[in-house]
Amino acid sequence: MLNAGLPTKRVIAQGLLRDEAGRVLLCELTYKREWDLPGGVVEPLEPPAQGLVRELQEELGITVEVQGLVTVNWLPAWRGWDDACVFVFDLGVADAALVETFRLQPSEIKAVHWADEAEVAERGTSATHELLSAWRSGDLPAYREAPKAAE
Repeated sequence: MLNAGLPTKRVIAQGLLRDEAGRVLLCELTYKREWDLPGGVVEPLEPPAQGLVRELQEELGITVEVQGLVTVNWLPAWRGWDDACVFVFDLGVADAALVETFRLQPSEIKAVHWADEAEVAERGTSATHELLSAWRSGDLPAYREAPKAAE
């Protein structure tokens, strides 16, 4: 490949799925204290939207339809992880009972929760809380850069 010597960047795809009450689906992960949007790392040569569909099939046992791009976030390097570009996609509105059909991948997902604004602020990652606050206010840019977090 012509670009074999160029730097690569980790790509993550996450989904914004809401219920009829406006709550957002967050995952309680085995490897983080905070809850986060569903999704995961995109495989090499895999389009980000396709990666999100695959991740949710693997981790939650559901098939989703990506309805559009919400935003792209850049995350700085953190606790041994390289920096990353996070594509956040709109997954629309679902019946709250959908979570009862999930088949969670226990190595990654402890539980899933429909979270309102207060729960996102209390339990979500700071990046997720900031993203959802900006989205709810209608002030979410197409591209955001997360501040460097303390190690």
